[in-house]
Amino acid sequence: MATLQIDACSRWFGNVVAVNDVTMTVGPGITGLLGPNGAGKSTLIHMLGGFLPPSAGTVTLDGATIWKNQEVYRTIGIVTEREATYDFLTGKQFVRASAELHGLADPGAAAHRALETVAMTDAQDRKVGEYSKGMKQRVKMASALVHDPAVLLLDEPFNGMDPRQRLHLIELLRDMGAEGRTVLFSSHILEEVELLAHQIEVVVSGRHAASGDYREIRRLMIDRPHRYTITSSDNRSLASALVADGSTAGVSIDGDVLRVQASEFLRFAALLPRVARDADVRLLQVTPSDESLESVFSYLVESSSRASSRTSSRTPARATASPATRERS
Repeated sequence: MATLQIDACSRWFGNVVAVNDVTMTVGPGITGLLGPNGAGKSTLIHMLGGFLPPSAGTVTLDGATIWKNQEVYRTIGIVTEREATYDFLTGKQFVRASAELHGLADPGAAAHRALETVAMTDAQDRKVGEYSKGMKQRVKMASALVHDPAVLLLDEPFNGMDPRQRLHLIELLRDMGAEGRTVLFSSHILEEVELLAHQIEVVVSGRHAASGDYREIRRLMIDRPHRYTITSSDNRSLASALVADGSTAGVSIDGDVLRVQASEFLRFAALLPRVARDADVRLLQVTPSDESLESVFSYLVESSSRASSRTSSRTPARATASPATRERS
């Protein structure tokens, strides 16, 4: 069993703050690191893997500082988002080189086991440069697993994988989590995290936005206000009907379109067709206008900040803000 701890950790590059005062604990099982592109996920993983020092704060593994601690590499396996492979080597040579760097007693046997684990033995004698992106991801995974690590750090591991490869990796990670290994993987796609993770850590703009069970965070995302652009056969009649029904938080007419803010997504989705039917209005187009991940995660930050302002506790509640978020202006 291994536990990673990030304590009041920041990392900046010149004037750019990539990670801002993040505190989180990653224990055994599968944890999803969720956030939009550019949120700071890769920087966090690089600090957890010992590739980057924190500019402030500490990153530890079972109490031992990770930066400049060679011993932690016996425990940690890491797969970065960048391909970072030697294309002139075969898959078997690439994984064996990793086994040799770890000083394993039988690097050939270890490499074979790792390639077998990721279903790459059929392609092990081909050069890595001939692999597809999905195959490169798998051979990188084999390299990370060759020394049988207790901690596995994965940065966007599903990038470039076809559906069959994705299913295989999902099952592999589930097995590792069930064995008690500490698995942290990053993604900007909620559905990937939902399939695997029992615990989710959300980062937005370098800050820790939310922490908790994925079901609770999913509920926050679904229940947030949603904005729609609607065109219909009679926008004014539909607007009047929606206001009278009380199923929206705001309705306005903007030229030929109706702009609607729904306070409850599921309720509005069920009521809109009925309201339109009762008003004898034909719906022509209903388009979400704020469905970007950035919009979703920004709402999470705002929701978490409001929740934290109502409590005097310094300990983040499940699916609520971290201390960093509470300082957000």
